[in-house]
Amino acid sequence: MSLATLDTTQHPNLPASSATLFSAKATKALSFEQIAQHIGRNEVATAAIFYGQAKASPEDIEKLSSLLDIDHETLKAQLSGFPDRGRSVEMPPKEPLIYRLYEIVQNYGYAYKAVLNEKFGDGIMSAISFSTKVEKETDEQGNNWAVITLRGKWLPFSRF
Repeated sequence: MSLATLDTTQHPNLPASSATLFSAKATKALSFEQIAQHIGRNEVATAAIFYGQAKASPEDIEKLSSLLDIDHETLKAQLSGFPDRGRSVEMPPKEPLIYRLYEIVQNYGYAYKAVLNEKFGDGIMSAISFSTKVEKETDEQGNNWAVITLRGKWLPFSRF
């Protein structure tokens, strides 16, 4: 199994906690799925903590510190603030997989918007009251398919 690692030279906008967490993850040879199971979070949410895009709870910090053998006070100091979301990727993204996700929104964004508006009315899908998951499917021919589920609370626009 290949594990996600971090080249900090390619990601200059990530917080210090990212280098700390990824280094320990590599040392322990753990996947995000394994770490997520240990801390009781979704694997995408767990990876988002590593990239500084999600807030870690005190319980998350305690469990990560224990699992990854990181000094608790160091990790607490690095993860106790509020995430600076959205700064880690320049737009448009250069990394091919992230670019493909961006391209999906470029190509289908207005189609998604139209269908969502028809189903729910005028509003937006929350990225705060939100969950996501990644699954792997294999078809009858042996082809692997990535299945990404986005689940966001619908927020109707208010009239004022």
